[in-house]
Amino acid sequence: MIESKKMQITIGGKLVEIETGKYAKSATSSVTVKCEDTMVFVHCAVSKEPRVGIDFFPLLIDYEERMSAIGRIPGGFTRTEGKASEKAILVSRLIDRPIRPLFPKGYRNDIQIVSQLFSYDQKNQPDVLSILGASAALMLSGAPFEGPVGAVRIGKIDGEMIVNPTHQEVEKSTMDLVVAGTADSVIMVEAGCKFVTEDEIMDAVQFAHEEIKKQCAAQIEFARECGVERENFVNPYDTSELAGMIKEVAYDMVFDAYHNFDRAYRQEKLEEAKKLVKEKIAELPEDHEINKMMEETGIDFISEEFKALEKKVMRAMIVNEGKRADGRTTTEVRPIWCEAGVIPLAHGSAVFTRGQTQILSVATLAGPNMVQELDGVDPIVRKRFMHKYIFPGFSVGEVKPLRGPGRREVGHGNLAERANLPALPSEDEFPYAIRVTSDVLESNGSTSMGSTCATSMALMQAGVPVKCMIGGVAMGLIKEGDTDVVLTDIQGIEDFLGDMDFKVTGNSEGITALQMDMKIKGIAFDTLRRALAQAKEGRLHIMGKMAEVISKPNDDLSPNAPRLYTMQVPTEDIGTVIGPGGKMIRSIIEASGAEIDINDEGRVTITSNDAEGANIAKSMIEALTFRAEVGMIRKGKVVRIIPIGAFVELAPGKDGMVHISQISQERIETVESKLSVGDEVIVKVIKIDEKGRVNLTIKGVTDEEKAQLA
Repeated sequence: MIESKKMQITIGGKLVEIETGKYAKSATSSVTVKCEDTMVFVHCAVSKEPRVGIDFFPLLIDYEERMSAIGRIPGGFTRTEGKASEKAILVSRLIDRPIRPLFPKGYRNDIQIVSQLFSYDQKNQPDVLSILGASAALMLSGAPFEGPVGAVRIGKIDGEMIVNPTHQEVEKSTMDLVVAGTADSVIMVEAGCKFVTEDEIMDAVQFAHEEIKKQCAAQIEFARECGVERENFVNPYDTSELAGMIKEVAYDMVFDAYHNFDRAYRQEKLEEAKKLVKEKIAELPEDHEINKMMEETGIDFISEEFKALEKKVMRAMIVNEGKRADGRTTTEVRPIWCEAGVIPLAHGSAVFTRGQTQILSVATLAGPNMVQELDGVDPIVRKRFMHKYIFPGFSVGEVKPLRGPGRREVGHGNLAERANLPALPSEDEFPYAIRVTSDVLESNGSTSMGSTCATSMALMQAGVPVKCMIGGVAMGLIKEGDTDVVLTDIQGIEDFLGDMDFKVTGNSEGITALQMDMKIKGIAFDTLRRALAQAKEGRLHIMGKMAEVISKPNDDLSPNAPRLYTMQVPTEDIGTVIGPGGKMIRSIIEASGAEIDINDEGRVTITSNDAEGANIAKSMIEALTFRAEVGMIRKGKVVRIIPIGAFVELAPGKDGMVHISQISQERIETVESKLSVGDEVIVKVIKIDEKGRVNLTIKGVTDEEKAQLA
């Protein structure tokens, strides 16, 4: 008999059910999480032994979407899901970030968490349910997980905060905030906002944490009911003797390295110190405990403990002296220089340089037929603004093959995209598809914020009528005992050896995106409030430097960008413009050289670098959709003459007849005495009979009406 256990919790007024013991019983632990008709299966596998020869915690998180979750077969030739979508990668990162800090130092057993989306009502979003499921599965695995973790999404509509809003509610919300944390504090925040204030963010985070506490309490009780005992992990390797030797040999050199604000000198001095340490260790007997420990595990404990010494020196320098590794104060931003319009044929380009971080962003504009079609499970099926972040090895002086973007690159690119999205004009105002690539040319921390700034400048330089400039800054934290110091504009080493990476973007009025990750077990609310205020000061300083180069969109669109022309056709004529099998629209494209896009409402967008080509396309579409109306005045060509009158072409394939009595003011005996085939005449529609036949007049057109047509 199957023995399953269930837990129910109400989140945002909706019942969420977690069940275990029914599926995937060979996994270390497995749960299903269900909210209405959205269901994820979350599985956890924990290896029995630590992995040999690694100096990191091997945690692997995978989130998988099944197109069957929404009753669809995947697109593409193979009709399979293929590689993870950008959304799936972002959700994998979202699950990973609050969980990774909650494992003890030295724990090196492989852990894999797989969250599978099998049912999706396209209302209740699966990402926060996956974080909850991952935490619940870890709590039931017995691994030394120092959780549990809870997670909620917060929206705000008409001034009221909503817990776990649906996709449809998020569209109306001024914020889309995901918060994860333990019962004691917040560990991760991810948000896209429409220029909200720092106070609104703090209110939302604190509101979210109250919901998180309930989730954590429920998971603890559920694990108790399931009879799970958490492993009491004790690091089996005592490195205190090694740490003491390293401190004795290298402390003065490391101290000197960090008190010299030249990066090259510091790196050279640290390498020299590490070399001396290795020489000292090499003098030890082969059977010494330190050598035996490294041989048995394959772990480079020397590098690990040397880095720990660096961390202590750098952090003490910040806390006790108020000085950072490059000599800055805690609130000081690195030197900035920028330039715009650096790529001759690009539609828009800009370089943003802050310290030893340098980004080149290039903006490209295209017609609406170049929007990105999304073949995923979300109700959002197209993306008009696309941002790609590229991080090559040479940016940090390394040799690394150029491959597709990894999870980090996807996450950084998405952050800069979310940051600039609220500043873009609406599609009705500016119907272009927009793509920006941000190439990291040099990296020493906070390349995603550099990409945010460079992207904003490139869009303005291209002439995109953005609402405002967008800037961004990365904040850090050093916490020693009861003392915590917030750092503005962290560099690489402060990110690596610090306790927080907190990125905030926006303008002078409010925040458009933020991303906070903790490397310790949370952050105090007063510290978070201080970090937000300090981030605003840093952001305004950075935007001031950007404004010295470009402060608003160029008045004119880049001469290299295509021009868009829009026209409206009746919805019943959409099929006429497209033609059977697309034959007609292809002929228009071939004749004009323009790109043609027509939507379901009959809005036609013509994209062309050539005004003549656009006019050709416009004329052909007007001809196809032409409808005569009584009183209409039009210039046409005589195409046929019969004894009682002449046929005048009003549009290709659409004629009207001028009766002989309507040709001239005086009586005429023959049509040919006044008109010949090929003559251009100005006519007015005087009648359309029940069969749709159009009757025209030439003599009834006044001089004023002729002048209007001219």
